[in-house]
Amino acid sequence: MFAFFLKKKTGGIPSSLGNLSKLIYLDLSSNQLSGEIPASIGNLGSLKELDLSTNELSGRLPSSIGNLSSLEKLDLSLNVFSGDMPAVIGNLSSLKALVLSKTNFSSDLPAFIGNLPSLEILDLSGNKISGELPDFFGNLPSLEELDLSGNQLSGDFSVSTGNLTSLKRLSLESCSFLGKLPPSVGNLTQLQWLGLASNNFSGNLPSTIGNLRSLETLDISSCNFSGPIPSSLRNLTQLSCLDLSRNHFSGGMELDVFLISLKNLEVLYLSSNRLSVHTKATSSTTSQKFGTVGLRSCNLTEFPNFLKNQKNVAVLDLSSNRIHGKIPKWLLEQNFSSLNLSHNLLTGLDQYPVVCPWGNRPFSLDFSSNFLQGPLPIPPPRTRNYLISNNSLIGGIAPWICNLNFLEGLDLSRNNLSGLLPHCLGNISNHLSILNLQHNKFFGTIPQTFLGVEWLRMIDLSDNLLQGRIPRSLVNCSNLEFLDLGNNQISDTFPSWLGALPNLNILILQSNKFHGIIREPGTDCGFPKLRIIDISSNRFIGKLPSKYFQCWNAMQVVNT
Repeated sequence: MFAFFLKKKTGGIPSSLGNLSKLIYLDLSSNQLSGEIPASIGNLGSLKELDLSTNELSGRLPSSIGNLSSLEKLDLSLNVFSGDMPAVIGNLSSLKALVLSKTNFSSDLPAFIGNLPSLEILDLSGNKISGELPDFFGNLPSLEELDLSGNQLSGDFSVSTGNLTSLKRLSLESCSFLGKLPPSVGNLTQLQWLGLASNNFSGNLPSTIGNLRSLETLDISSCNFSGPIPSSLRNLTQLSCLDLSRNHFSGGMELDVFLISLKNLEVLYLSSNRLSVHTKATSSTTSQKFGTVGLRSCNLTEFPNFLKNQKNVAVLDLSSNRIHGKIPKWLLEQNFSSLNLSHNLLTGLDQYPVVCPWGNRPFSLDFSSNFLQGPLPIPPPRTRNYLISNNSLIGGIAPWICNLNFLEGLDLSRNNLSGLLPHCLGNISNHLSILNLQHNKFFGTIPQTFLGVEWLRMIDLSDNLLQGRIPRSLVNCSNLEFLDLGNNQISDTFPSWLGALPNLNILILQSNKFHGIIREPGTDCGFPKLRIIDISSNRFIGKLPSKYFQCWNAMQVVNT
């Protein structure tokens, strides 16, 4: 038998498998196999590929695995082994691919890796490997892919890594590296993917990064780099994805000039640095077909003109800038899936009535914290998040709200909206998790029907002019954690029936017209997770039942 494949298998790996001494390929991946790998696996001396990935195998690897002298590929990823990686793996001198990602291994990077001169792929990501990046990686001249991301590595980035001149993919995200990125990184001229995100480097990004002319993806987000963005980045003409976000890069940046040579760029993130990004009033930067553009906190004062010619941008983030004036019509005609213009100085939209035309794809809109005036813009039917808080919008909530059947988050808080709440508000969407209408001028009663609201976690209707009673159908909101009805004109008795909500953490009823006696609770006083309750400035009478304070256990526990 030359090959053995098995799918949809549970239980352990039978030791009798070791009798198949002529086996060349063994693939037991993506099953529900459990227990330890039997020592008899070492009898498969002809084996070239062994794939046991995506199972529930545990225990230590048998030392007999070092007998598989013909093995070229070993993939044990996505299992729950224990202990260190056995040093006998260093005996597998023919090994070309070693994939041990998310296998629960710990300890320092084992020195035996330096004894595998034929290694082309090494993936140890998502483990508990610690220590510094060792120099022996320089002994692996054939290595093309190295992934150590999601470990507990630390210390400086090893200069010897620059000797891996065959490397095409280097992933070292979330490894806690310190110090400066050495100029020797510029020796990796075959590199197509460089991922260093979420480390703790210091200093400037070395200009030698511009030597990596084969690079297609560069992700150095959240790396603590500072200083100017090196102009040599413009040499990376093959780049399709560039993420420099969440660093401390500073200085001015002429975006149009920067983009001229990066004609293949599809994903651009410059967000959350200390840059002052400038764009020309007219732009010839039209060759790119951007899918994602992130320019959050870039000190922009106007909409980047190069976006006028883009028809494929799905995700655009221009939040936390100083863009002023109206949102232009050409921007609203793009087919976005996510548009974030929050925390700017915007005053309105170029056209009214505003009907956002963004196709049939799921869509998220965030216009919060601006100076927008006029009525609510009408979003497309497949809107998931409609966030437009902290503006100066007026008028009511029109019936179109009832068509947003995919809505997950609705935040209209802190505007000047008024009128009655639509009856559909409690059952707009089965996916709704956040409903925030606080600090407006809504009046009338709260809609009485809350059905199909299993995912609703937060309701904030505070600081309005709402009257009547609390709708009893709120008891259907089984995942509700936060309910704030404060500063209204609600007239009702104490809603002890809300105690049936198993996840309610915060209940605010202050400054209303609640009245009557708060009755002693029964055997089960309810409110099992309540931590905060505010019933001040109402018209309750009598004594506050002490039993509530004896059985509201969540108030007695402090999270550590």
